[in-house]
Amino acid sequence: MTGKTTSRIIVGVDGSAASKAALRWAVRQAELTGGDVTTVIAWDYPPIYGWEVPDSADLTKAATRNLNEAISETVTNTSVTIHREVIHDHPARSLLDTAEESQNGLLVLGNRGHGGFLGALLGSVTQHCVAHARVPVAVVRPD
Repeated sequence: MTGKTTSRIIVGVDGSAASKAALRWAVRQAELTGGDVTTVIAWDYPPIYGWEVPDSADLTKAATRNLNEAISETVTNTSVTIHREVIHDHPARSLLDTAEESQNGLLVLGNRGHGGFLGALLGSVTQHCVAHARVPVAVVRPD
């Protein structure tokens, strides 16, 4: 007995214009292919010795709020199922792990997020994912 395989589209969201464009693109692709979308926001703080470490629950709440705001600002009138994942880990590793778990998925990323050099064509997370992903990757520029 063979069942229909639902395509899974994983999209990195950090609230930047490029990540919102990637989310719009991913939802449209899911509408066309009958798939669903898993949004991933990941956060991590660098180890800085001698500084007080912020409460991870507060950072998780802030990341969840940012993800929900990005989705509500970007996605309207769709029947696509949108899953939300908030992960405390390095963003590139989180995206690659989530994409690899999907097996038949597609990873969609904005060309660059909030950090890094303004003139860079690809941000460091996108560049790392493009180089190391074991699934297809689509890179979307902002509108």
